[in-house]
Amino acid sequence: MAQVVQKLRPYVLGWKAYFGMAQTPRVWRELDEWLRHRLRAIQLKHWKRPRAIYRELKALGAKENVARQVAVNSRRWWRNSERLLKTVLTIAYFDGLGVPRLS
Repeated sequence: MAQVVQKLRPYVLGWKAYFGMAQTPRVWRELDEWLRHRLRAIQLKHWKRPRAIYRELKALGAKENVARQVAVNSRRWWRNSERLLKTVLTIAYFDGLGVPRLS
């Protein structure tokens, strides 16, 4: 995930600098939410298998039932990344990785 963030960071900062004068906070907020949603899906794809997903989520401090539900539906990356995974991979988690905020 650190590699993905490292490659993504210059693009996001460039978008923010170029379109920073635009007075569209809702668009920035929606784009920010979509970006984190996509990063959560990428993280699930990296973990691949249900056992790995369960183990990694527990290591990140997920509750037992959340980790189990996400692991059982391991091939539904996009759907899982919006609902339950949002409680584990929070905005603070991505801030710690260095993902810049757009809004």
